[in-house]
Amino acid sequence: MSQNLIKSKRILSIDALRGFDMLFIIFADRFFRTLNMAAGTSFTETLAKQFIHPEWFGSTFYDIIMPLFLFVVGAVIPFSLSKRMQENASKSTLYLKLIKRFVLLFILGWVVQGNLLKFDSEQFRIFSNTLQAIAVGYFFSCICYIHLTKKWRYFVFISCLISYALLQSVTNIPGLGQSELLPDQNLALYIDRFVFGKFDDGTQYTWLLSGFGFTATTLSGIFAGELIKSKHPRKKVAMYLMIYGVIGLTIGLIWGIWHPIVKKIWTSSFVLASSGICYLLLAFFYWVIDVKGKIKWTFPLKVIGRNAITAYVLSHVFNFPKIANYLLFGLEKYLGAYYEVINTIGGFGLLYLLLWYMHKNNTFIKI
Repeated sequence: MSQNLIKSKRILSIDALRGFDMLFIIFADRFFRTLNMAAGTSFTETLAKQFIHPEWFGSTFYDIIMPLFLFVVGAVIPFSLSKRMQENASKSTLYLKLIKRFVLLFILGWVVQGNLLKFDSEQFRIFSNTLQAIAVGYFFSCICYIHLTKKWRYFVFISCLISYALLQSVTNIPGLGQSELLPDQNLALYIDRFVFGKFDDGTQYTWLLSGFGFTATTLSGIFAGELIKSKHPRKKVAMYLMIYGVIGLTIGLIWGIWHPIVKKIWTSSFVLASSGICYLLLAFFYWVIDVKGKIKWTFPLKVIGRNAITAYVLSHVFNFPKIANYLLFGLEKYLGAYYEVINTIGGFGLLYLLLWYMHKNNTFIKI
C-alpha cells in the first residue's frame, strides 16, 4: 500500500481526540462534580476543581476543552478543503459551503446557549457559545487555507496574536482609561457590550475581538493537519507534533508572565499555551493509534467523535440525567449521596446509546 493511499484515509487519531474532547464536555464535568459532592474527599475535590473555570487568571484542565474543539476543527480542514479544491470546486461553491456552515453553527449556538427556543428577546444572546466561536475560527481559517500559502498562513497566525495583544494592552477605553487584562476593564469586553447592548451575554467572557484568538487557535489546528497530511514518516510526524507542542506551551507560559493567560477573554498567551497542549494531546493519540496501531480502545471515542456536533447539541438541549432518573430512581434509597453519580453515568449512557445507534447505521450528521 502506497504512502499516499495511507495518507488519504481518515485519520483515526483525530476522530478519537475529538471524541475525547466531547467526552469531557458532555460528561466529565458533571461526573466529577457529583462524585465530589458524594465522596467529599480532598482527592475528589481536586478533581472537581479541574472542571471549573478559574475566576480570571490562570487555567484549569477544563480550560483546554474549548480550544481543543477549535483545534480539531482546524486539523480536519487540510483534508476536507483540499479534497474539494482538488475536485476543482469553484471559489463560489466553497464560499457557499463555508457560509452555510457558519450560519448553521451560529443558529445551533443560539439553540444551545443563546436561549433561542425560549422565544424571549430579553434572554436572547447574539454571540455567547462555543459553536459560534468555532464558526468564526473555521470561516476565517478556511479563507486563509483557500487563498494563502503556508508561509502566509503562519504570518496571519502571528498577526492575530500580536494584533489582539496590542489592542488589549495599549488602547484607551472611554471612561475607563487604558485597557488592561482585568475584569470589566479590557477592550474586548467593552466592545462586546457596546456592540451587542442588551443582547450581550452578560458575563466576563468576550467574543468579537476574541475572534482573533479563535482564528489563531483554528489555524494552529490547520498546521497540525498539514503536518499529518505531509509525506513525512508517521514516527517523524508524531515527534514534530510533540516538539511543536512543547514550543507552543513554553512560549505561551513565558509570554504569560507579561501578558497573562486569561481564558475568558482568550488572550494571545492563552492561545499559544492551549495550542501547545492540543499538539501534545494529538501527538499522544497519533503515536498510539496511527503509529503503534493500537485502535481497539478508540471505538467509544470514535462513536462520539464522528457525531461530535450532534452530541454537543443534544447534551445541551435535552437533560439526559433527568431522563435517566425516570429509569434509575429506585436506586436512590440504596445509593444515597452516590445516586447522582450513577444518574450522571446513566444519562451519559442514554446519549451514548443514541450515538452508537447512529454510528452503527452510518448516520453522521455533518454541518
